[in-house]
Amino acid sequence: MKVFNLFDGELDERRDQPGFSWTAARVGTALGGKLIGASLYELEPGEKSFPYHYEYGAEEWLIVVAGAPTLRAPDGERELRAGDTVAFPEGPEGAHQVLNRSDKPTRVLILSTKGLPAVAVYPDSDKLGAWLEDGEWAMFRRGDEVDYWEGEG
Repeated sequence: MKVFNLFDGELDERRDQPGFSWTAARVGTALGGKLIGASLYELEPGEKSFPYHYEYGAEEWLIVVAGAPTLRAPDGERELRAGDTVAFPEGPEGAHQVLNRSDKPTRVLILSTKGLPAVAVYPDSDKLGAWLEDGEWAMFRRGDEVDYWEGEG
């Protein structure tokens, strides 16, 4: 049986996007999980996890491992603390974003029933993201929408 420690496990993935930088570990992959995804993110002060978004076809959970992140959700923002757990249902009512407004790093574990294909909606930028098999994905602005029959012969 494989074990991953949320407090001192190796964070071997990095994103260096200004405002959205973090280090992470794919805990689900490390454990050999097949049906539940789990990723551990560490955010330095001033950073965010991802743009504000919600998903269709997936439920996500957030567990605060350390620190005091701020959660942005449809009902506003709230500061969380270690041990707090939040579930994000699919659809607009599950929209969320994690921000670190504190002066110390914070760690959060995100669990997901996510499978492929997957769709995410980004309300702030009016985009849709689609993830397919084999790592293929695409991002679209809703304003780029075309008729179902366009290009069909």
